[in-house]
Amino acid sequence: MKVLFMGDVVGRPGLQAVRALLPRLVSEHSVDLCVANAENSEGGAGISAESATFLLDSGVKLLTSGNHFYSKKAILPWVTAHPDLLLRPANYPKGTPGKGHGLVKLPDGRALGVINLEGRVFMRMEASPFEVVLPLVEELRKQTPCILVDMHCEASSEKNAMGVHLDGRVSAVVGTHTHVQTADERLLPGGTAFITDVGMCGPLDSVIGMKKETSLARFLGEKAPYEVAEKLVYLQGVVIDIDDTTGRARSIERVRHRLPGT
Repeated sequence: MKVLFMGDVVGRPGLQAVRALLPRLVSEHSVDLCVANAENSEGGAGISAESATFLLDSGVKLLTSGNHFYSKKAILPWVTAHPDLLLRPANYPKGTPGKGHGLVKLPDGRALGVINLEGRVFMRMEASPFEVVLPLVEELRKQTPCILVDMHCEASSEKNAMGVHLDGRVSAVVGTHTHVQTADERLLPGGTAFITDVGMCGPLDSVIGMKKETSLARFLGEKAPYEVAEKLVYLQGVVIDIDDTTGRARSIERVRHRLPGT
C-alpha cells in the first residue's frame, strides 16, 4: 500500500495546491490513498465544512487536524455528522466532538488505520499522547496491520520520542504543526517510517504560511492580524510504501512540488 500524507494545508493557496498537484503525485508514485492535515485550511487557522469538503472532493480520503481543530466553531456540527472523514487529536477530553482514530478502506479490501495525536510540549496540557495511543493501536491492529500516526506538536524531541515509542507497533509516525519540512525521513529499526515534520501545503514566501509583514510586526510587538500569504505555493508531504501483510514500512520519500504560477 502506498500512502501520500500531506502536511498542514494553509488557507486557499494550500487548497489550490492540493487540487492542482494531487493527481500528478498519485500517478507518479502509484499512490493508493491520500491523507492530509487540514487544521489550517480555512483562512490559515481552523477548518470549515467548505475547506474540508474541498479537500475530500480533491481526492483526499481522510483529514487529520491539531490544535486549531475547533478554531472555527462551525466545524463542530460537520465533524459530528462526518466523524469518519475528519479526525481530531485522540488525547482531547472525552466529550469533544469527533474521533481521534479511524479506518480508511480501499475497494480491494485493504485498509489503513489512522491515529491523530497532539503533543504537550509548548502546547496545551492534554492527556498524555504516549498513554492514549497504545490502546488505539491495539484496537486498529484487529482490523489492519497498516497504521499511520499524525503526531501534531511543536517540539521535535516529542515527535522523535513518539517515533521510538511506536517503532514496530505502527507503519508510520509523521510529524505536523511546524509547517517546516525536515530532511530526516527514515525507517526506524522496528520497521516504522518516521519524519519529524512533513511540512505544509501553502506559501513558502511567508512566515509558516502567513504574510511576512504582519508576522514580523507581531514579533515587534504590534497587534497585527495574521493573513495568509500567496506566493511560492508548494505541496509538501511524504509517500510511504507499506507492506500490506506485516504493516512494516518499506520506504518513505519526501515530496515537494510548486504550484505553477506562484
